[in-house]
Amino acid sequence: MSSTTGTNGTTTVITNIATLVTNDPSLGDGSPLGLIRDAAVVIDGDRVAWTGESSKAPATDNRVDAGGRAVVPGFVDSHSHLVFAGDRTEEFNARMSGRAYSAGGIRTTVAATRAATDAELEANLTRYLAEALRQGTTTFETKSGYGLTVEDEARALRIAARHTDEVTYLGAHIVSPDYAEDPAGYVALVTGEMLDACAPHARWIDVFCEKGAFDGDQARAILTAGRARGLHPRVHANQLSYGPGVRLAVELDAASADHCTHLTDADVDALANSRTVATLLPGAEFSTRADWPDARRLLDAGVTVALSTDCNPGSSFTSSVPFCIALAVRDMGMTPDEAVWSATAGGAAALRRTDIGRLGPGARADLTLLDAPSHVHLAYRPGVPLVTRVWRGGTPVS
Repeated sequence: MSSTTGTNGTTTVITNIATLVTNDPSLGDGSPLGLIRDAAVVIDGDRVAWTGESSKAPATDNRVDAGGRAVVPGFVDSHSHLVFAGDRTEEFNARMSGRAYSAGGIRTTVAATRAATDAELEANLTRYLAEALRQGTTTFETKSGYGLTVEDEARALRIAARHTDEVTYLGAHIVSPDYAEDPAGYVALVTGEMLDACAPHARWIDVFCEKGAFDGDQARAILTAGRARGLHPRVHANQLSYGPGVRLAVELDAASADHCTHLTDADVDALANSRTVATLLPGAEFSTRADWPDARRLLDAGVTVALSTDCNPGSSFTSSVPFCIALAVRDMGMTPDEAVWSATAGGAAALRRTDIGRLGPGARADLTLLDAPSHVHLAYRPGVPLVTRVWRGGTPVS
């Protein structure tokens, strides 16, 4: 299989696609996935120019034969924590041997991250981004949150911004160990000097609204301060217990409430009547043996759901969206179609993006070719490396 694409003025058709997921019902079978059988996609520069039946594909400069395989939009991982140093193998081993998960383990990564050089942090970040890209992820959000000083948070964001536009300021991950006796002082730092240093490098602001981290009033103050500086809210919400995170996210029009494991009926109703996406992170439940989020409950209520990895060294050390799709289907009540939509179009919605997560004309040409005839194989064949080729912005990258 050969191709030449990715420069303006050069067009390429990928033909002989057994099943194409467009996420545009008007282009395909009328389902949310907009499936087209025996399909083709035309790439012009960094954009999708045409999708449809293979027999109707227009002439192009170059041709790629998909060999009867499936093509899906590049995965959109809208929640990760990739600027860090060290690992927490011992903590994971202890947890798998019976110790409960708590937010406190973050302090271990904070110490290692503060001690690392910029070069070490960037090498770690690029390693995990490349790992995710090989598995079909073409858009990455990543956060700070393992520095918890003004300089360490700012440098994390500077490093992240060299590799993705979707950068999130998470100075409010936990109360810094330096302020263990003065949480109000730390909130003042996060909303003041630290925010001033970090806002120029980020698009989003996030807060871990949870027992052991930040309560509802603290979270509201942090998110409101960030919003005043042009950062849009996201919220780590209702992961470990019931709490105010989800409703705070809706109140502030956060793009996403992430985790959403412990929800009341009022939480679900609030999400269903808002623009806030419920981003589910099954890698965290897998790695902590916690209760699974009830995706079926959310979907049946009309909530927009995204699936992401939550890749981080403590509670979800996976960069594999296909693995999270399989978990969501097996343990969270999602159908294979719903899980694939949530990992592509759902992730795009969680980032308030319309140019990614779909494969219709005008979309960014982010495509993942599977060594399988259908997207269903992502859940049907868990753990198998099905991603055989990836295009990002029209350029083959793996």
